[in-house]
Amino acid sequence: MFKILLLASLLISSSSYAQVPEDALRYSFFPQNGTARNLAVGSAMGSLGGDINATFVNPAGLGFYKTSEFVITPGFFLNSNSTKFRGTDSKNNWNSLAFGTSGWVMGFGSRYKPKISNAVSLAITQTANFNSSIQYSGLNNYSSFSEQFAEEFAKSGYSIDTVLNYNSPLPYGSAPALYTYLIDTVKVNGLYQIKGAPEYILDAGQALKQEMTKTTKGGITEFAIGFAHNNNDKWFWGISFGIPLISYTSNTSFKESDTSANTSNHFKQFEYTDQFKTTGVGINGRFGVIYRPQEYIRLGLSVQTPTYMELSDTRTTTLSTQLENPVANFSTSSTIFTNDQPGKSKYTQTTPFKAVLSASYVFREVSNVKRQRAFLTADVEYVHHKGSRFGSNNDKPTDQEKTYYKSLNKVVSADYKGSFNFRVGGELKFNTIMGRLGFAYYGDPYKDATYKANRMLLSGGLGYRDKGLFIDLTYVYAISNDVSFPYRLEDRANTYATLKQQKGNIVATVGIKF
Repeated sequence: MFKILLLASLLISSSSYAQVPEDALRYSFFPQNGTARNLAVGSAMGSLGGDINATFVNPAGLGFYKTSEFVITPGFFLNSNSTKFRGTDSKNNWNSLAFGTSGWVMGFGSRYKPKISNAVSLAITQTANFNSSIQYSGLNNYSSFSEQFAEEFAKSGYSIDTVLNYNSPLPYGSAPALYTYLIDTVKVNGLYQIKGAPEYILDAGQALKQEMTKTTKGGITEFAIGFAHNNNDKWFWGISFGIPLISYTSNTSFKESDTSANTSNHFKQFEYTDQFKTTGVGINGRFGVIYRPQEYIRLGLSVQTPTYMELSDTRTTTLSTQLENPVANFSTSSTIFTNDQPGKSKYTQTTPFKAVLSASYVFREVSNVKRQRAFLTADVEYVHHKGSRFGSNNDKPTDQEKTYYKSLNKVVSADYKGSFNFRVGGELKFNTIMGRLGFAYYGDPYKDATYKANRMLLSGGLGYRDKGLFIDLTYVYAISNDVSFPYRLEDRANTYATLKQQKGNIVATVGIKF
């Protein structure tokens, strides 16, 4: 399924284009964030309203405001990753700071028309948190990391001199691999072939020890402005516009070693590191409506447009190779093939559109919220993951660029699918104290069912409201299942690690009504 991408990527300069299909999921497959109150009820905000986080889900929910409030939501993540790679289990832990939806909402009511009102919000939230660390290792007698470089060079049509040029078209993989003799030309049955040094181990029926470490940092911070209109406390209409700021950094290290005692197989070990950073800015819009056929029933529908982003990547790789018989050590950096500067790429990306259908039941729904005793709410969300698209950021893209991004988009469409997410929660009120529970399930975005990727969240929290002050405290326990590919090959099935992430999120919201 990745053959199209691999072939197309060989036709152009890798120093300019380094996007991969996983980039599509990075900006679409994550749980809904929010205030502590919203997170406690499973982040189900499609029809409930009355919370600043409606700005990022269904802005029509802002229409329930007739006064103003200011809120701030700090948070803290407790994280644990468990991986399984070729029969070997690994585990590592890390913690990080976070923040939920914060900002200001102003409601404009009328003493003459109490059932007609408007509201405006200015809000900020951390839409996605990329802080993570995974490690795994195992024995592999099937394939080698080096084979991707051999494939890339063999099918590129370039000569060795061209690839090893200071302005190399393949600076991150094939050029360093040729420079350090990790891959080389060999004569087999009278014909020259490109072969990786570790492949001699595999040919002899031995296994390679593979070790992978990847640390990521950053997130998506989104600023948004929302507006809502309340028509007779029956129809609520809303619109919001968001500007997400993207910052993503990954540091990856992959090591492959000979496990045999044979010193005449030429190969001992190599270590490859990849330092990658993405920054950018985007824009999106959300439109929503909430309808109350009865005072105690709320029905909601909202649509989020694809987020259009202009992104910039920088990348530097290093490779060190140790050979045997004769003993030799070689090392290099991709910068010697990119004019002593990190490789750079500028491009556009659009994320999938989203739609949310929601319903809420409010017990003792009356205009005086102090007399409301409980509610139940649920969201069904559809995310069109296969709709992510990449494109050139040049006014006049070259034919090579057009070919590359067309091929990449075909891979995204072929590998991913649309998925449904489900969120449900409730609140029970005891005068000034409230108790809340919630659950959320985020469906598998992959077409290949063997990956079994999903996310499940269990949440609970308490709230206090009295005399214009409110304090909410929530704990969210999240379990995520996903896969991690250390490398991809065209001519055989790809090996991958299964990833299980357990995350505890402690969130507090403090707000003042005025």
